Amino acid sequence: MNAMTRAEQLRELFTGCGIAAALEVVGERWSFLILRAAFNGLEHFEEFQSTLGIARNILSNRLGRLVEHGILKREPDPNDRRRVAYRLTDKGQELMPVLIALRQWGESWVAEGPSSLVLVDRNTRRPIAPMQVRALDGRILAADDMEWVERTQVRTQDAA
Repeated sequence: MNAMTRAEQLRELFTGCGIAAALEVVGERWSFLILRAAFNGLEHFEEFQSTLGIARNILSNRLGRLVEHGILKREPDPNDRRRVAYRLTDKGQELMPVLIALRQWGESWVAEGPSSLVLVDRNTRRPIAPMQVRALDGRILAADDMEWVERTQVRTQDAA
């Protein structure tokens, strides 16, 4: 019997991986910067363009792609029906933890120190906690505490 190597097992497990699928949709710089701007209240093409300094054709392409994938929605601006507003959908809102984790990683490992802007809890004005991976019971997990397995091997409830 020929045993599979770990690399072969992972190649099979990674087929259809959500990470690869997500990167196809938002895995480049401008998409993340547009999302950051949208999370900070920008809605109009001109606002994105002037704030980000992005070329109009690239911005148009990325906005179209984010709309096509249901991350942003295009709506007439209620204050000026001639303008279009780009608003985050529920699907787009769920990218917030991804952006926060990416920013925190960038400040720790890539940027030259923390940004002058601090993301705070609106109620307490205190900085948000670092993003962490947690088990269902709340324990903080490190990379060594986790592994990829086939869905059929996942326990859905504690054994009796």
